[in-house]
Amino acid sequence: MAEPTVRTRWLGRVGALMVVAGLVLGGYVVWQVWGTNVVAQRTHRALVDEVEQAWVQADGSRVEQAVDTDHGRVSAVVRIPRFGEDYAVPLLEGTSDAVLAAGFGRFTDGARPGGRGNFALAAHRVTHGEPLRAMPELQPGDEVVVETARWTYTYVLDTGGDDLTVPFTAGWVLDELPENPDGGVQPEQRPGQRLLTLTTCSELFHTDDRLVAFGRLSSREPRTR
Repeated sequence: MAEPTVRTRWLGRVGALMVVAGLVLGGYVVWQVWGTNVVAQRTHRALVDEVEQAWVQADGSRVEQAVDTDHGRVSAVVRIPRFGEDYAVPLLEGTSDAVLAAGFGRFTDGARPGGRGNFALAAHRVTHGEPLRAMPELQPGDEVVVETARWTYTYVLDTGGDDLTVPFTAGWVLDELPENPDGGVQPEQRPGQRLLTLTTCSELFHTDDRLVAFGRLSSREPRTR
């Protein structure tokens, strides 16, 4: 049998390298789409349990405070009934990559839960638990429930989850009273409101644009859960 030529050996090595590269790339995609979700969903549950335990004092009363965890500072738990009874995602301070890998992030220049102004939140739509994967399913009138140690704040959406798409550079959506420069979807232009803004990627595998939904505080009640 004839010995393989240099060209044949070279092509064989290139082919092998391409196969390995394909396997590595495929593994990375599987990890991003599936693996990070598994890890993040476990993190969500663990953080919710951790902060709820930290909020309860020895005498059974509750202390209103954010809780420092290994993943960041957790200030609340977000529940969206449209996404199911078991939906519970921790709310962390800030919007860094590490924060958004662990739950919702709060834009710290905005209002706090229940506060006057714009309580603006961000979360992933794909990977890392996908808290807002079903954002387009949200409808005006849907509730977003934000639980702190002592209070339950219920916000009601005024716009649907896919009513507004903006570039990621559209900082106006984070203003105290967001005003659409194009005159389109925006909150009622009445100063002094207690608003909610939800933001996430507009497409599952594209990040240049954002979906944005606006709501307002409907009620504040002592937490009984």
